[in-house]
Amino acid sequence: MSGKLLSPDELEAALRAIGAERYHSLHPFHRALHDGKLSRAQVQAWALNRYYYQASIPAKDATLLARLPTAELRREWRRRLVDHDGDAPGTGGVARWLKLTDGLGLDRAYVESLDGLLPATRFAVDAYVAFVRDRSILEAIASSLTELFSPTIISERVAGMLRHYDFITPETLAYFQPRLTQAPRDSDFALGYVKEHARTPEQQKAVLDALKFKCGVLWSMLDELEYAYVTPARIPPGAFRPDAA
Repeated sequence: MSGKLLSPDELEAALRAIGAERYHSLHPFHRALHDGKLSRAQVQAWALNRYYYQASIPAKDATLLARLPTAELRREWRRRLVDHDGDAPGTGGVARWLKLTDGLGLDRAYVESLDGLLPATRFAVDAYVAFVRDRSILEAIASSLTELFSPTIISERVAGMLRHYDFITPETLAYFQPRLTQAPRDSDFALGYVKEHARTPEQQKAVLDALKFKCGVLWSMLDELEYAYVTPARIPPGAFRPDAA
């Protein structure tokens, strides 16, 4: 940015341009996952590491919820906690993700223990939680705007995995269907908030940088999966080893 104040529509266009360039749907590991080019063990590694991200989302949202200044904003953001944590045991997105890891043959206790995480997964997810906890409310909300792009990636993921992997079933992928409606609802709110409250060039730059940061979090997670389980296939000490699972 040149320091020029963007109109709300120009800001939205700039945000969408970041997604078009940086969203992790473009990553080679992601493409291989959807195109049926990964082994069952590599899909297991993806699901196990992604679990930490999914399980950390409600913790991340809770840190922001505590800082929101109005009941209206808190009610809006609280829905995200229910979406992921559920409102009863065995419900919500995190529980549905465990059905995915169950369906892939991973021991649930092992997944929940986080013992097999790649170090870069832990660093990236923890950095995201810290970002939302420590940055301004505007930046924290802007960092969630990767959800603008998630319905497309979800549709591709479900169709591709069902088509290419005989060890994947619709039940295994139960996590994704609710996200096709939840993510657009959430991103519509977050985008409206950002367009209304980013009122200076400095605030707009912070919003754009927040989305770039979040795209980097997701991209770096796939970078480490690619390095550890595809090429050069150097698994760090202590991380998930398919031959030992």
